[in-house]
Amino acid sequence: REAPVAPQLRHLAFNTQPLAARAAIVAAGPLINLLLAVVLYALVNWSGVQQPRAILASPVPDSIAERAGLVGGERVLRIALGEQPPVAVASFDELRWQLAQGALKGQDVRLELGNGSGAVTRDVTLGLAGQRANEVDAALFRRIGIVGPMTRPELGEILPDGAAEAAGLRKGDRVLKLGDASVVDGQQLRELIRASGSDSAMPTRTWLVERDGRQLELRVTPRQVQEGDRTIGRIGAFVGGAPEMVTVRYGPIEGLVQAFERTWEVATLTLRMIGRMIVGEASLKNLNGPLTIADYAGKSASLGMTQYLLFLALISVSLGVLNLLPLPVLDGGHLMYYLWEAVTGRGVSEAWLERLQRGGVAVLLLMMGIALYNDLARILG
Repeated sequence: REAPVAPQLRHLAFNTQPLAARAAIVAAGPLINLLLAVVLYALVNWSGVQQPRAILASPVPDSIAERAGLVGGERVLRIALGEQPPVAVASFDELRWQLAQGALKGQDVRLELGNGSGAVTRDVTLGLAGQRANEVDAALFRRIGIVGPMTRPELGEILPDGAAEAAGLRKGDRVLKLGDASVVDGQQLRELIRASGSDSAMPTRTWLVERDGRQLELRVTPRQVQEGDRTIGRIGAFVGGAPEMVTVRYGPIEGLVQAFERTWEVATLTLRMIGRMIVGEASLKNLNGPLTIADYAGKSASLGMTQYLLFLALISVSLGVLNLLPLPVLDGGHLMYYLWEAVTGRGVSEAWLERLQRGGVAVLLLMMGIALYNDLARILG
């Protein structure tokens, strides 16, 4: 279209191809992105990945999980969304993914709980039907009440100039009691520390900790910090030991099927979130740009090849979905033109092509501007 073509080569020019061929050529790019995601997910499934076992920590106070009767320490064997049949839960990461799907779709979630031998001991239903979520973030999982796997109530790295350092706490200390409350896991300890910030005067409490086989009493005064519109307590330390891990690995056929399913789920979730941002049901802060992508690429690479492949798969799905959006200048916009041509029997006029291209560029520039603003706001705090 943009340069002279010799008559003997004109049959090879793109704009002289049949409609089906042009549509296939344009769709090939996004479809290859989606296919690459399938391949990457399959490689991870076949090689195996270490993930936390699906053992629940203490639920967030006054959350859906607590009201449903969960107390912490339960092992989740299977999960069912709405009226769908239950599926096996391979890890805590899979559990979080399914919970997010249930919340976004506004469906109740049924958990089949059991013991280490795989026998189901009881069912628990989480009432998510009335909690339709617009975003998947930390606040969503706090409302559900399941924010992390079961961990030991131990302290990790102690940050300098924090309340933990000032009180004499050390890395590896196991917290047995905080004031009068017995501590059973890392999640409960985090909640007790956070809740202490709601007092107008930050209280000093006696902590009973176990260190090198000895029990010590230390006086700890958490510091108040703002989290949104709430005041919470912080001690300046990583709270919670390492969770129990499990290797999640699938066979050749099952791993490939799981890869297709995960690609489809991520693609539909991406489309759903884009739709909610357009109608104002989800915040535009969910739109991230190159700075955030580069940051997370570096972080995922530092965690190992498996996490990096999972990140690349997510990026590939995002590229495929975004390119298929019916926006002029994107592949999806060209497919929209071809749909018009298929229905009317004639292509879009040059005048309208120019107008639509300009509009598409304006929309893309707006999206890029918002994404870059979000990146800078996140980095600058």
